[in-house]
Amino acid sequence: MGVVSDDSSLDPGFDLGDPVQAVRNDAYRVLARKYRPQNFNELIGQDAMVQTLANAIKRGRLAHAFLLTGVRGVGKTSTARLIAKALNCIGPTGEGGPTIDPCGACEPCRAIAEGRHIDVIEMDAASHTGVDDVREIIDASRYAAVSARYKIYIVDEVHMLSKNAFNALLKTLEEPPAHVKFLFATTEVNKVPVTVLSRCQRFDLRRIQADKLGAHFASVSLAEGVDAEPEALALIARAAEGSARDGLSILDQAIAHADMEGGAVTAGAVREMLGLSDRGAMRELMGLLLVGEAAATLALLRRQYALGVDPQAVLRSLLETIHAVMLHKVGAPADAAQSVEERQQIGDWAMAMSYATLHRLWQLLLRGHDEVARSALPIEACEMALLRIVHAASLPDPGDLARQLQGNDGTNASPVVPGLAAPVAPAPSEQGTVPASFAALIALLDARREFGLAEKLRLAARVVRYEPPVIVLSTMKPIPADLTRELADTLKTITGTVWRVSTDHTPGAPSIRDEEADARARELAQIRAAPVVSAALEAFPDAEITGWDLVLRSTVI
Repeated sequence: MGVVSDDSSLDPGFDLGDPVQAVRNDAYRVLARKYRPQNFNELIGQDAMVQTLANAIKRGRLAHAFLLTGVRGVGKTSTARLIAKALNCIGPTGEGGPTIDPCGACEPCRAIAEGRHIDVIEMDAASHTGVDDVREIIDASRYAAVSARYKIYIVDEVHMLSKNAFNALLKTLEEPPAHVKFLFATTEVNKVPVTVLSRCQRFDLRRIQADKLGAHFASVSLAEGVDAEPEALALIARAAEGSARDGLSILDQAIAHADMEGGAVTAGAVREMLGLSDRGAMRELMGLLLVGEAAATLALLRRQYALGVDPQAVLRSLLETIHAVMLHKVGAPADAAQSVEERQQIGDWAMAMSYATLHRLWQLLLRGHDEVARSALPIEACEMALLRIVHAASLPDPGDLARQLQGNDGTNASPVVPGLAAPVAPAPSEQGTVPASFAALIALLDARREFGLAEKLRLAARVVRYEPPVIVLSTMKPIPADLTRELADTLKTITGTVWRVSTDHTPGAPSIRDEEADARARELAQIRAAPVVSAALEAFPDAEITGWDLVLRSTVI
C-alpha cells in the first residue's frame, strides 16, 4: 500500500485546504474585566471595609461568614475574591499567613485570580437555587481543603436561594468546620432571611463617589493609551451612578466611539452616545423657563429632542439644576464636576430665587418627570410640563392673591410668581430703609415679594428684642432651623445693612398669627354676646358661626 502524502503539491487534483491555524489567546477583554482590582489598594471607595478586614486579620478575629451587599458594580464579587486571596496567600516564600496585602505572586493568589483554585468554589445562586445545590456545599464542606489554608465558598446573588435552601444552610453556616469560610454577595439584602444575616459579618459596600470614579477612569484611559477630556470622564462617572463596572462599560463604548471620530474621548461625543442633554443648553432652558418665554422654551426642547435627548432626561437635568441651586443657597460645597460658567449661573439663581420658589419649581418638575415616565407621548408630555411652569409665571402667588382679596396689598403689585421671572429691583425708597417695627419689617418683606419668609415670621417669630439691626427671637416654641440665617441674608440684600439675627430661650411677644387668633377669638365672643346671635344659638344648639362679617353687619342692622 502506498503512503498518501499530505502535501497537495504532490497531487494537483487533491486539495487538503489551508493548514489548521493555532487558536489565538489574545481575545479582547472588556475594561470591566481587565481592570478588576487585584488587591485592596485598587478597591476604590471602600476604605472603611478594608480597614475592618485589616484589623480582623491582624488580630486573628476572622469571621466564618461574610455578607457583602451593595448596588451593582461596586465590587462585591471582586471583594470576595480579594478576601479569598487574603486568607489563602502564602507569600513569595511560601511561608506567609493571612494578610490584607496578598502578594499576587504565589500559586494560591494566581489560581484564585484566574478562577481555577480547587478550594475556592464560586456559585451563582441565581442558577443554583434549590436544596440539592446547598446540600452539595454542606457535604463537601466536611472535607479539608486540598491545597489551601481555607476552603472558601463564594455565593453570588445569595438572595436568590429558596427558603428551603436557606434553612438547609443554617446549621452549617452557624457552626462550620474551622477550615471553611463563606462569602455571600447580594444586591438585595432585604430578601436575605434574618436568620442568615445574624450568622454573618455584614459589609455594606458604598456607591463610589463620582470624583473617585472620574480619577479611576482617567487612570484606565492613560493605561489604554486613550486621550479623554476631563469633562467626558466626569459625564461617564455621573452616568455610572456609583458603579465602577457600569462606568467602565460606558468608557469602553466611548473609546470605541472615539476610534471612529479621531481617537479622543470628548464630552460632546459622550453626550451624543448616552443621549445626555447638553448642560449649557439646560442652563439656557432653565433661564427661558424663569422668564416665561413659552415659544423659545418649546423650540429649545425640540432641538434637544432632535439631537436624541430623551424628554425624561431633560426634566431630570432641570431637577438636578434646581437641586444644585438649593445646595448653593444653603451653603453646601459646589460639585467638582461643575464648570466655572455653571457655578456662576447657579450662584446667580440662588441669589435671585427664594426657598419657596425653589421648592415650587422642584414640585412642578418632579410632577412633570413622573408624567413623562408614564405617558404614551413623552415629548408632548414634556412640553406640557414645561408650559405649566412657564404659565405659572403669569399666575398670582396664592399668598399674594389672598392678600389682594383681603385688601392688605396694593393693586400695583405684579402678579408674577416670585423667582420665576426676573428678580424685582428694590424701589429707591426701600433700599437702605430700616423698618421701625417688626410689623413694618414684615410689610417690607411683602413689598419685596419675599412672601415665604414673611409667612414664616408671621407664623413662628416671637420677638424678644427688636433694635435694628439687631433682632432676637424666642425659641420657647420651635422655629425653622434656617429662619435666622435666611432673615439676616434677606434683610442685608434689601436694606444694605448687616443684620444680626439670633435666638434666646426666653418668652417673647406673641407671634402675629397668635395675635390674629386672639383678636378673632375676641370678635367671636362679641358676636356670641349679641342678642340676636345668642337667641339663634339657643334655638339651634348645633349651629356654628361662620361668615363673621355678615353676622356683624346683620347685628348692626
